[in-house]
Amino acid sequence: MSPDYPADLERLRAIALALPEAVERTSHGSPGFLIKGGRFFAYMWHDHHGDDETAVIVKCADRDEQAMLVGADPAFYYVPAYLGPSGWVAMRVGAADTDWDRIDDRVARSWELAAPRRLLEAGGR
Repeated sequence: MSPDYPADLERLRAIALALPEAVERTSHGSPGFLIKGGRFFAYMWHDHHGDDETAVIVKCADRDEQAMLVGADPAFYYVPAYLGPSGWVAMRVGAADTDWDRIDDRVARSWELAAPRRLLEAGGR
């Protein structure tokens, strides 16, 4: 679990809100990021239901991509409760060596999966 959750949340906020038409809204007690008037593309959970994890949760293209990510690096990725069965993946944050470049890339990819065609055709991110 992150020793500095507020700083990690601010870092995610900067990444997510830099994407076109991204807004923040609390969802089920946790910060969520969505495309204005559209779908969520990222969440931040901190000790969600006592799981002792701080994580950024993002969409995957499908369950195969989710399995590939978790299989390739289970110390970083895991299948989160509730959203995991829908193909979302969680990335652990809070360690001194958290790879924020990788998180940035996955958040942007998740945004692309949630974005309407008009944003993607306008150049996306």
